Amino acid sequence: MTITTPDGFTQRWRQPPNFTLEVGFDYVFLPAVDILDYVRRDEGVRFTLLGDDDWQVCMDRTAAFRTAPIEEVVTWTFRLVHFNLSRFYADLLHGFQEEVMVPWRSHLSAQGFTWQRLAPVLFLSTAGAASTYHNDNSHGLVWQVHGAKTFHSYLEPDEHLAADAAVLGETTGEEPPEHDESDRQSVTMRPGDQLWSHALTPHWVTTESALAMSVTLSHGGLCHQGCFSERELALRAYWDENPDEAWVHDLRNVRY
Repeated sequence: MTITTPDGFTQRWRQPPNFTLEVGFDYVFLPAVDILDYVRRDEGVRFTLLGDDDWQVCMDRTAAFRTAPIEEVVTWTFRLVHFNLSRFYADLLHGFQEEVMVPWRSHLSAQGFTWQRLAPVLFLSTAGAASTYHNDNSHGLVWQVHGAKTFHSYLEPDEHLAADAAVLGETTGEEPPEHDESDRQSVTMRPGDQLWSHALTPHWVTTESALAMSVTLSHGGLCHQGCFSERELALRAYWDENPDEAWVHDLRNVRY
């Protein structure tokens, strides 16, 4: 069931499984290929060339990724992420702060939420690409902008990865472990679709179109009237026991 009301969101956000929702952002992005062409040249971008090509082809494409003709680049299999979109608010993402981030923060605050970090993350990928299998320490409002992706997680994440193990980063790998497909929650997302991804839940994402782009609003330390999500309590407990490690590692998975 898609969540469309503030009360519905408040009731569902604290525990898995993931759920779809509708947030009425008015922002219109530039075409995905134009955004790709712009951000691939930025020093903060991270990308991984994938596919079955031999090692030398992969190395050559990696070296040429920022400068090769964009028409050629979009035919390669890759995944790309940029964690610092605020640097583009004056040009590529003009209006994003005013039309997306400010209204969403205001909405959360009006519903009694607080947070320690709330920032957008950009993901771009091509057909055949998949993310790593991982969990994030932050909640994500995933917003599909262009193309299609399938967001895979589990109906009962505790049966596949305990929160304590997620805190220690025991999830990360290129492929998900073997599991019964009936345990899986797979949501195919198309332009305009949105999904809430719970903190510390294992997941992976596959690209279903020639080019796909999504933006995730990443929420670190999200709290509603003094209550954290159930799985995040394990993270808070770990930091209480290991204060020297609190905030040393960031609130995102850097191996996307």
